[in-house]
Amino acid sequence: MIRVTRGTVARHRRKKILKLATGYFGSRHRLFRVAKESVHRALAYSYRDRRVRKRFFRRLWIMRINAFARLQGSTYSKFISKLRKDNCIINRKILSFLCTDEKSFSKSLLKAAI
Repeated sequence: MIRVTRGTVARHRRKKILKLATGYFGSRHRLFRVAKESVHRALAYSYRDRRVRKRFFRRLWIMRINAFARLQGSTYSKFISKLRKDNCIINRKILSFLCTDEKSFSKSLLKAAI
């Protein structure tokens, strides 16, 4: 009986995993079985954390807007509700930038909203 060497398919599969594991410490970038576990976990974390990053930045923007609003004698929720009633459609990222860097414009926006 002829010996079958499953060379190309298995080798390509292993090389793909080991390529993803470059830069890992110790046997995590050398041994396929350990590298496979590490890569699988790393891909799962990166998938999860791409969503967590969006949540984190939204929280940061809201904290900055709230800090600015409280310095002006208002609160975040009152500020946002007044902007909504005035049909001022501006997202929290831009509003946060305005509150931190363009304080004069933000003050006029707050005065107009309140």
